[in-house]
Amino acid sequence: MSSSPGIKLQEHVDMMYISMETAIALASVLGNVLVVLVVCVNRALRDTTFCFIVSLAVADIAVGALVIPLAIVVSLGLKTQFYTCLFLSCLLLIITQGSILSLMAIAIDRYLRVKIPTKYSIIVTQRRAWVAVFLCWLLSTLTGLVPMLGWHNDHLIGNLSITSDDVIVCKFTTVMRMDYMVYFNFFGWVVVPLIIMITLYSQIFRVIRKQLNMRAEATCDTSKYLHKELKLAKSLALVVFLFALCWLPLHVMNCILFFCPKCKVPKSAMYVGIFMSHVNSALNPLVYAFRIQRFRTTLVQFASRYMLCKPTQINTCPNRPSPPPLSEKTPTIEKL
Repeated sequence: MSSSPGIKLQEHVDMMYISMETAIALASVLGNVLVVLVVCVNRALRDTTFCFIVSLAVADIAVGALVIPLAIVVSLGLKTQFYTCLFLSCLLLIITQGSILSLMAIAIDRYLRVKIPTKYSIIVTQRRAWVAVFLCWLLSTLTGLVPMLGWHNDHLIGNLSITSDDVIVCKFTTVMRMDYMVYFNFFGWVVVPLIIMITLYSQIFRVIRKQLNMRAEATCDTSKYLHKELKLAKSLALVVFLFALCWLPLHVMNCILFFCPKCKVPKSAMYVGIFMSHVNSALNPLVYAFRIQRFRTTLVQFASRYMLCKPTQINTCPNRPSPPPLSEKTPTIEKL
């Protein structure tokens, strides 16, 4: 008996989703592993800013290695016990929340760099940076495990006489309450960090604009400095845009399902929303790392020496000095 056209179409959508998620998972893991390796290789990159960047990279590695495979398995209807499915769903929230809080920590770090440049190194020490990283993951774990404490779809057990040992088809929406996802997760731990980041970036733009105006009046700064400041402004604008672009569609669809139970969101649309939220993890190395000139130099040297088995190239041009070797302690990262 042949399958109906509707079933074949759904199978095609499922396969497309799995293929695209697999590609993003590979890109996320490989890109963020490179971030961690480059920081480990170059001692000059081991400053407070890169504590947060490494934390973000680890979160994004976990997204590619754990969240995306789990999302694929859950989308296929894995049969498991109720609380096992609930824990897997909470694990997805913990890791993705760690990525969001790491993004906010980087925004705060960039704000402090611009707002208090003379006191920054005194206030933001490496020890305090690692404490901040620990707090990010602690908050991610606590907020992600809230459903395990009772804020879940317990009506499955009560109304349908299903015990915790019974096997169910594991679906995220089956075990997770939508009021938790909308009010607590979205409004509390997505919208609030987004508002904080927009506020911080607005202040950064204001400070940069003020500095540029003052320096333009004094006419004593080089075009190189102005270029760096402009690059910083563009990078921060890109951060806000990509964060909102990647995360809001999925949460907006959750809000639609919660506030309008009769409304139906196509499964393909939900796939696109989930996929876009995962894409953010693959884009983060490009936004936060590959735009830093010192990182790019170290990455090229790392690829030439360890991946292509080639010696570090020496620039013979007399007007352009060759990049320093990986082992040399160079100045800290060039500002975005």
